[in-house]
Amino acid sequence: MTDPQDSAVASPEDGATTNGNGAARPSHYERIGGAESVKAAVRLFYDRVLADPELAGYFTSVNMEEQRRHLALMLTVVLGGPNTYAGRGLAEAHQPLNIPDEHYAKVGGHLIDTLTALGVPDDILDDVRATLGAVRDQVVSSGTAAGV
Repeated sequence: MTDPQDSAVASPEDGATTNGNGAARPSHYERIGGAESVKAAVRLFYDRVLADPELAGYFTSVNMEEQRRHLALMLTVVLGGPNTYAGRGLAEAHQPLNIPDEHYAKVGGHLIDTLTALGVPDDILDDVRATLGAVRDQVVSSGTAAGV
């Protein structure tokens, strides 16, 4: 990821930070359990999305193993984990799909519902929601109404 504005996503919590006493505070990625937890969340998330008749059509010609890997790498970045994402940017990957705001909101809802079901803390959910809002315009086709 070279430029967070057009290549993928930027994390609201970039790695470990410090608390008021100067002690290291774990990243969201570390707090939820790292790579294995992210992979589990991605599996459950895509189970939900692929079961949604309004969204499943976006994935009929998609290599889902690769898609899951890409999302796990992107979600890792969002949660402040190591950044090894080298795929296409959000706009490049999504704009040709003409995704309406309604579908973006449904996907975001599935992600938040998945993370909630897995017991992700509210402060992390809030940061994920903020990231969804921040990248919306890169994914949603122009001319649609705002909102996640």
